[in-house]
Amino acid sequence: MAINSIFGTNKAIYNIRTHAAGPEGSLPLTPEMLRERPSGDIFGMTMNAGMGWNPSKLLGKEVLIIGTLGGIRDHDGTPIALGFHTGNYELGLQMRAAAEEISKLGGVPFASFVSDPCDGRSQGTSGMFDSLPYRNDAAIVMRRLIRSLPTGRAVIGVATCDKGLPATMMALASMHNRTTILVPGGSTLPPTNGEDAGKVQTIGARFANNELTLEEAAKLGCVACGSSGGGCQFLGTAGTAQVVAEALGLALPHSALAPSGQQVWEEIAKQSARAVLEMEKTGVNTKDILTDKAIENAMVLHAAFGGSTNLLLHLPAIAHAAGCKVPTVDDWERINKKVPRLVSVLPNGPTNHPTVRVFLAGGVPEVMLQLRKLGLLHEEVLTVTGETLRANLDWWETSERRRKFRNLLVEHDGIQPDEVIMSPEQAKERGLTSTVTFPKGNIAPEGSVIKSTSIDPSVVGKDGVYRHTGIAKVFTSEKAAIKAIKIGEIEVGDIMVVMGGGPLGTGMEETYQLTSALKHLSYGKHVSLITDARFSGVSTGACIGHVGPEALAGGPIGKLRDGDIIEIIVDRENLIGSVNFIGNKDNKLSIEEARSLLETREMHPDLRADPGLPDDTRLWAALQAASGGTWKGSVYDTNRIIEVLNAGMETLNQKKEEAEV
Repeated sequence: MAINSIFGTNKAIYNIRTHAAGPEGSLPLTPEMLRERPSGDIFGMTMNAGMGWNPSKLLGKEVLIIGTLGGIRDHDGTPIALGFHTGNYELGLQMRAAAEEISKLGGVPFASFVSDPCDGRSQGTSGMFDSLPYRNDAAIVMRRLIRSLPTGRAVIGVATCDKGLPATMMALASMHNRTTILVPGGSTLPPTNGEDAGKVQTIGARFANNELTLEEAAKLGCVACGSSGGGCQFLGTAGTAQVVAEALGLALPHSALAPSGQQVWEEIAKQSARAVLEMEKTGVNTKDILTDKAIENAMVLHAAFGGSTNLLLHLPAIAHAAGCKVPTVDDWERINKKVPRLVSVLPNGPTNHPTVRVFLAGGVPEVMLQLRKLGLLHEEVLTVTGETLRANLDWWETSERRRKFRNLLVEHDGIQPDEVIMSPEQAKERGLTSTVTFPKGNIAPEGSVIKSTSIDPSVVGKDGVYRHTGIAKVFTSEKAAIKAIKIGEIEVGDIMVVMGGGPLGTGMEETYQLTSALKHLSYGKHVSLITDARFSGVSTGACIGHVGPEALAGGPIGKLRDGDIIEIIVDRENLIGSVNFIGNKDNKLSIEEARSLLETREMHPDLRADPGLPDDTRLWAALQAASGGTWKGSVYDTNRIIEVLNAGMETLNQKKEEAEV
């Protein structure tokens, strides 16, 4: 009988106690505390003693460590239960290191966890419907947990990856009057022999196109992660978000992209614990660090690194949470036009160095040294060191840390640091261009985005302009588009159009299945992609995303058909771009004539929201749309949402009254 196999025969379960003595000692109470403090404060001390904390040490400063830890790791590192990804699997080590340091300094550490999903694991699946919406929900939960420790004096956030790290930064940013710091969860090591975690996600497409054998795919898929923790080895959303955290001044200098699980990575957590206690002592709060100038510094570093376009969603959300000016498309354009890309790293190249090499080459502060020569940084901003950015960079420039880590890159990998992080002159010689362009046109009247720096140079004109006029192959789902690639229906010169992937259709899914296939298939650089969905940070190529308005909101992208002719022009030097429908092979039209034709067309007959879209995501899509949509960071703007709800209620009540008359 099944019930016997479930309950088993373990007799030890009957050894029961019904009472126990409780902890030894006494709470360090005073008459004033008993008279004046709320009962929750006193009961909290009772619970702390009940969990085993020494009662005589209960009056230390309470610090909450909140992290995105996932899985259960045995003492030797082997998994008892898996996390969703390497990025959250080892974070318990950093959290422990921070907690031990707080305790050593007389504080009382608390730990709480809000684990996060993996965009790589959910690519092409219904799990992607929850990816971007998770970010807002996680930030809400983190904020509630932080506020639920009212005696807490400071907060340490520990996070690594695509949505958990932005959520953590949003939560910390909203704690205007508390002391906070962010500990980046670091990088996974690359395999000694194998492919990085971005390229390896294309083994299915390459096998289907006879560019890999089954044996090659199986081996490459097994060895891609050289260590069990950290964000992927490329400068995707996880790595870019770590860079942004440090650029904001919210994380310590030279803390982004450290190799996970190693001593330097754990030491960063200890250093952060010391820093947050010192900031609390001197009265430095989050609002002192996250300012409009800090947000602009982060945008400058994003451009200099060639970061993920997903930060166009996340940095505005962090700014909104901090009460700062929310960057607009015009702001992003302005920054990218004056900031050169200086970092040679996966996936942008020109040499695909893994992120651990960027860390060894000096990481964020090394890039900042180059940027301050150009006068592109606000050096007077305050950071979590308690010092200004200028003071931090002065220290870094002559530090032993800088010299030793840069030497280690040469010793271990035979790579000169200046090959990874370049001067503006070197970068220009190597053909690095500024990071992103925002094409507009009759397909994208509200705009779109392309990581123009990562278009394959071999398909770009000598004048630095990418031009592609081709026939559209239209898909109303990512599933249909990837199937077309795998069965050989996509050809050189095609322009793939994938509609219905915005917030209303899929929760704004990430379409890395498509972009990675086009990058790593032999013919992919000759194919362009246009979509109202978003891209992974590791995406490259002539891929235009975030098209606005999205198809299901009435955007003209939803009116395109197979056989339409589309013209794409992207000037990588001047960061000007356009994406336009210009008729078909039998009827070429001017851009204005084509716009008028699109206005008269019906939406694509197969266009609809994915039937599996969860109600949670539908609600998220409506709330973020009322708050300004994706170009304002897909946030929840409480005042705007309440305004819309009140207006809607008034309209419904008027209709009800009219119906009753």
